[in-house]
Amino acid sequence: MTDPTQDRPAVQWLARHQPQVAEAMTSLVAQGEVLDGWAARLVDVYARGGRLLAAGNGGSAAEAQHLTAELVGRFEGERRPLSAIALHADTSSTTAIGNDYGGEEVFARQVEAHGRPGDVLVLLSTSGRSANVVAAAERGRRCGLLVLAMTGPGRSALSEVADETLFVGVEGSSTSAVQEGHLIALHALCAAVDAHLRGETALALPTTSGTAASSTAPPSEAPSAARTVEVARGSGTRHVVVVGDSVLDVDLLGRSDRIAPDAPVPVVDLTDRQESPGGAGLTALLVAAGGAGVVGTTTTLVTPLSDDDAGRRLRAGLEDAAHPVTVVGLGHRGATRTKTRVRVAGQSLVRLDEGGPGTPEAVDAGALAAVLATADVVLVSDYGAGTTHDPVVRAALTEVARRVPVVWDPHPRGGAPVPGAALVSPNLSEASAAAGSPAPTAPDELAEHLATRWGVQGVVVTTGAQGAWLAAPGTEAMFVPAPVVAVGDPCGAGDRFAASAALSLAAGRLPSQAVVTAVQDASAWVAAGGAAGWRAAQHQPPADPAPVAGGSGDAVARVRAAGGTVVATGGCFDVLHAGHVACLEAARRLGDTLVVLLNSDASVRRLKGPGRPVNDQVDRARVIAALDCVDAVVVFDEDDPREALAALQPDVWAKGGDYGGAELLEAPLVRSWGGRVVLLPYLAGRSTTLTLARGAALPTGPAGEH
Repeated sequence: MTDPTQDRPAVQWLARHQPQVAEAMTSLVAQGEVLDGWAARLVDVYARGGRLLAAGNGGSAAEAQHLTAELVGRFEGERRPLSAIALHADTSSTTAIGNDYGGEEVFARQVEAHGRPGDVLVLLSTSGRSANVVAAAERGRRCGLLVLAMTGPGRSALSEVADETLFVGVEGSSTSAVQEGHLIALHALCAAVDAHLRGETALALPTTSGTAASSTAPPSEAPSAARTVEVARGSGTRHVVVVGDSVLDVDLLGRSDRIAPDAPVPVVDLTDRQESPGGAGLTALLVAAGGAGVVGTTTTLVTPLSDDDAGRRLRAGLEDAAHPVTVVGLGHRGATRTKTRVRVAGQSLVRLDEGGPGTPEAVDAGALAAVLATADVVLVSDYGAGTTHDPVVRAALTEVARRVPVVWDPHPRGGAPVPGAALVSPNLSEASAAAGSPAPTAPDELAEHLATRWGVQGVVVTTGAQGAWLAAPGTEAMFVPAPVVAVGDPCGAGDRFAASAALSLAAGRLPSQAVVTAVQDASAWVAAGGAAGWRAAQHQPPADPAPVAGGSGDAVARVRAAGGTVVATGGCFDVLHAGHVACLEAARRLGDTLVVLLNSDASVRRLKGPGRPVNDQVDRARVIAALDCVDAVVVFDEDDPREALAALQPDVWAKGGDYGGAELLEAPLVRSWGGRVVLLPYLAGRSTTLTLARGAALPTGPAGEH
């Protein structure tokens, strides 16, 4: 019998091809959550001013260009255009690069030119073996881009270097079926992006506890659910895993007013004993306490932990803290490392170390991988005891750095950061030692040099009171100055810096934004008495602080716990001028932290009239908080600051000296708790009223503008 389709080859091909298309669709439906995760991540990147780059060869080039066209134009409805560049579409660049540098560089060099840390690179390859596409993925990872790949059904060179991979089709699928699956996947991705931008779904960035597991292996090879570690986390929480060396810090507090008769040493009469986790334990507690706009952070600490009395106290200090930390103990060589400091009047006289070395042993690779698989950000807190040298730990960290941001706080005796780490934060001496000789000596050049040498996305070299220098491979460094701190204790500032940076990255911020926040937090930490001030504050009864903006109520508590002086001043600060700045700078010199009590908008209107304030309370608080001399801002609604003062109870209340001989209304209240009232001189001829009057007197242009 004659085949009725014999003279219709297209019909024959479609009949053979239809099952392959169905198989490709089935594989996509099974990985739909991966595409939803990509869309959420992409919308977040666009919200932060980032862009998408895309590339492929042949038919995959057409698919990649189809994606960029849908994003720059529109897919299902009207929305703003989204930045997307098809690298292969620039024929002049691709041919020039291929001619001068070879075919493997045609995409990689453009990635390095156009990509910025935090951008997204989408690469399509049905085989996953195209050398120029694999090179682009490697370059993208090195430059800090999120690399997303679409391939055929099996593992490949591309899937091994990409951050996440969508595997399309099944074993034996034709190239055409895989390409058609790629097009459907791209359409689904665009539909999800549009849905997020229209607000039809909540933006939830993907985590490795969900979609990422299936995005790094073909569906048939996805990890077993039995390997997943359950982490208690609420809706919208971010999970930060801290990995490193922990110690037990013990402070013996006392007073000393005489010298021993048998030796020229001070005699210390002990009055209190305080202990808390130190090293990576302190870092984990700081992460768990939150900050940087992250609400409900879940924190896990992976650390060598000895089963002795000190080790049990160390674990209890973490698990029973006000903000608990989940502890995953690794094997521990030796007794728990304990550092005991004898302190008098806020100063350490001597430190006694015992136990250790704390080197990990018998590390369970599967358990470690399962914990890291649930992380949104990993923070390595290296204290040189050996955790970052352990081969099992290093292998796990190398793998996780391919999927999520890794912040690495190094130590001179520790292992080098793993390739692909998002941010490495050595201080200047650590950076110089790691760079060796010959090497740059300037911190900005050191940052770029080490970023290239280590193969990480960024290095920030901290320089204490000066600030920090951030650089990515092949880029100029960015300088972030530190706020001026007159006195303080820098102990633990590196932990505070790393914790703040990790929290910022968990909140989806760029590394540059994370460094700005970390510098500010580290400076406030130093001003508040460092680690000793923080430990002392943990032993204070909880207070009911007034709402604070531009600073931390905890910082005020730490200053008090360390015996420091809290200064407050107040006013409307409607249009900030030189007189305000001079007064604020003078007030800050009276103590160790300055809190500004700011009249609310309603309060200013009642005091100054319906035309005031010129700037609302949010803007006024933000401008004042940005001054180096200001540590915190409290907004109050009353006509005078007495209620806010009663809640804060500062040691010094400073006001501009324009009140004549009359006593301030709030002076008796301040003195009631032993506080002092100090008047400060104003600069002549500076006031908000005069400033506004001068502005009103200026001639206006055609558009009514001065």
